[in-house]
Amino acid sequence: MKLLIDTSIILDALINREPWAGAAQNVILAIAEEKAEGYITASSVTDIYYILHKHLKNRDQVKQALIGLLTVVGVFNVNESDCVDAFDMPMSEYEYSLLACFGNRHKADLIVTRNLKDFVGSPVKAVEPCEVLNDLIGNE
Repeated sequence: MKLLIDTSIILDALINREPWAGAAQNVILAIAEEKAEGYITASSVTDIYYILHKHLKNRDQVKQALIGLLTVVGVFNVNESDCVDAFDMPMSEYEYSLLACFGNRHKADLIVTRNLKDFVGSPVKAVEPCEVLNDLIGNE
């Protein structure tokens, strides 16, 4: 299963944001254990860096966290057609339309997010972390 992970899920895990941290960390752990393939977008990397640096205030800690993350998840590239095609998506926010375009082009099975309402109209089904965890580890 190929998962596109929304930035908020990564930040929940790395910053330990409650009440979402546990589920987010377990999604990343399941990816690390190769129960699924996990991906973020190239634009998410800069957002994660910025927010994590504001939180940790330590460049070396941020660097280590990002390098650790990138050993577990892959990065989907952004191209011009994604940026243009996102305008035609029947979704309310460009940011989420763009994520849906990435997921569709890279043939992601699911987008993992806390913001399901933002993905109404997405060509890739959006699920919350708990739902994908049930699929990945629920039957063990």
